[in-house]
Amino acid sequence: MSLIKQLWIAIAIVMSLAFGGSLVVSTLSARHYLEQQLYIKNLDNATSLALSLSQMPKDPVTVELQISAQFDAGHYRMIRLTSPGGEVLVERIYTDAELGAPQWFAAMFPIEVRAGLAQVQDGWRQFGTLTLESHSRYAYDALWNATLQLLAWFLIGGALTGLIGTLILKFITRPLDRVVEQAEAIGGRRFIMTPEPSTREFRSVVRAMNALSERVRAMLTEESARLEALRYKSQHDELTGLVNRNQFLNLLDTAVTRDDTRAGGALAIARLLDLAELNRELGHAAVDGLIGQIGERLRALSDTGAGIETGRLNNTDFALLAQGEPEAGKLAERLASALHPLLDDWSARATLRMPIGASAYPAGETRGHLLARVDGALAAAEQGGDRALHCAAMEGAPTHADLGSWRDALGAALEQSVSMKLALFPAVSADGELLHFEAPMRLLLDGEWRGAGYFLPWAARLGMMSRLDGAVVRLALEQIEHDGSPVGINLSPESLCDAGFRGELFTLLQSKPQTVAKLWIELPEFGVLRHLAEFRALCLALRPLGCKLGIEHVGRQFSRIGDLHDLGLDYLKVDASMVHGIDTDTGNQSFLRGLCVVAHAIGLTVIAEGVANDREREALKTLGIDGMTGSGIRSPDA
Repeated sequence: MSLIKQLWIAIAIVMSLAFGGSLVVSTLSARHYLEQQLYIKNLDNATSLALSLSQMPKDPVTVELQISAQFDAGHYRMIRLTSPGGEVLVERIYTDAELGAPQWFAAMFPIEVRAGLAQVQDGWRQFGTLTLESHSRYAYDALWNATLQLLAWFLIGGALTGLIGTLILKFITRPLDRVVEQAEAIGGRRFIMTPEPSTREFRSVVRAMNALSERVRAMLTEESARLEALRYKSQHDELTGLVNRNQFLNLLDTAVTRDDTRAGGALAIARLLDLAELNRELGHAAVDGLIGQIGERLRALSDTGAGIETGRLNNTDFALLAQGEPEAGKLAERLASALHPLLDDWSARATLRMPIGASAYPAGETRGHLLARVDGALAAAEQGGDRALHCAAMEGAPTHADLGSWRDALGAALEQSVSMKLALFPAVSADGELLHFEAPMRLLLDGEWRGAGYFLPWAARLGMMSRLDGAVVRLALEQIEHDGSPVGINLSPESLCDAGFRGELFTLLQSKPQTVAKLWIELPEFGVLRHLAEFRALCLALRPLGCKLGIEHVGRQFSRIGDLHDLGLDYLKVDASMVHGIDTDTGNQSFLRGLCVVAHAIGLTVIAEGVANDREREALKTLGIDGMTGSGIRSPDA
């Protein structure tokens, strides 16, 4: 029950008690006053009538006419004249029992008035005794009207008191509304801070709530930093700070299977030749310094943009992976421009040989084929000179080789509903229950159904991602309406930054409230953290609609998870590079275990991407993962 309602109830009870007390006191006082006045009136009227009768002839007709005239002229209940022997000479009685107030009121407050008595004389002889009673109906009427007026004043006073009290209470409890909002935000996994009010009682509550939010924020920050340190130690080469071989191969496995805007790309490998000879000439400390400087140059490259990964594959091989940029020649030149100045700096001390081999790869190519092709290019570069570059031709190049051709093909596909569909892949809980179906888009291009990795990079270059994402949302809603199963879709960072698309998305989802409850919407980690303000606006807009919001490909920037604590997210999807080979990778096991602890502390569901086999699935269950998706996951009804 609200405080306002309780206030009104309290006012009603207090006013009722006050009215009851006032009614009893005032009514009894008024009744006593009226009884006194009626008795005086009875006595005066009886005396006056008796005096008139004493001066008149005493024949019966004259006496009766005088008494009848007095009875008709006044408001009397009874006038009676009796002889000295007790015989009734004349009597007039008002027989109408109607009162000026309800019967229950008259019964509750009876008015009892003594009759007025006077002696009628006939000369020096007593003629009779006159008894006169005024009617009490007017007294009851006056008493009833006074009671109604008292009730009216109390009702008006109670209403005014309630309204004024309501306004005062609303003013006083305004900080309480903010406390309620903060409590609801904490329940929705948004740990916000609220200004402390001036009211002492509320100030302590708000201070406690703020302390809770601050503790959660600090816990997220500390635990995220600890996990980031653990992840860095397990995934990076100690000497160079580059990603180590195991993790780089995991990243490469994930890159070649991507079906988003970063599908396809290029891989370049630089090899430092004659390492053993350099160790003999320069010493291990100097060579370690050289390798550390190579790592610095490569890390600088990885900081230039999203989708760039660098790693040390072994003592001599350094790799540069560019996702979504299938131009091997440019990638090899970037790598050379970063390393060749360093080689020049060392030329006075030793001759450094570092050839570079590179190759682009299409979406869906296997890691083994790509590495074999780059190794071949690297072998050819070794034959070409100390700093030679060699690029191997990519197999399976796309049919459309220029932007104009891609624009026409994509535009034509998006104009026809029969040229679009969703591919459904299950995401299940650790117990095997269906969470939702992941639904990447498929387009009919050149007579074949193409996966998203085939056309999304080109759509991104053409600025068509908003159109594609809009089509995906509509297809997902139709799919939910068709079979009732929850569907998860990916939105691109490009659409996230498109205010027009966000407005269109909100309008579309708002028009189908029942369907939206089964829609899961996720965006990639790199896009969310790069456009945090836009993502926050999207979360605030979509949260009331009931759809689930999440982030996919989580892991590489987990240390910034504290920036997202107040968004009210529902789930995280761990990047496949963290999941690949998890049954044997103790470093990633520790990281995922800690990630689950932090995510569960703020109510997030954690789903692993790219689960390929039963060994990985069983290992993930022991780490606290809530759900899984990937090639090794089957639908519960399959």
